[in-house]
Amino acid sequence: MSAGGSFGGNRGLRPVPPEKGVFPLDHMHLCDLEKKEYLNCLKTSGHQSEKCRHLSKKYLQCRMEKNLMAKQDMAELGFGNLSQPSLSGDKLEQVYTVHP
Repeated sequence: MSAGGSFGGNRGLRPVPPEKGVFPLDHMHLCDLEKKEYLNCLKTSGHQSEKCRHLSKKYLQCRMEKNLMAKQDMAELGFGNLSQPSLSGDKLEQVYTVHP
């Protein structure tokens, strides 16, 4: 027999709550635009989240403004030294250059 519970679950281990706790879902779609921008960025960047951090920050700011999560300093969320990406000159070419 296997050591896990039904459907592969581990019996005896307590579930760990999320670090930031529970926050309301966006049932009214107040931050849908920001969410869609972020998800589109992930798709176009090959799911390299670092390239989309500015949109992740924008989404979290929207959630805070609409009271969908507790207001918190962005530095505490890992956005302390994040500046808007500039896609000009060489950086633009690096993003869209296809390497064989």
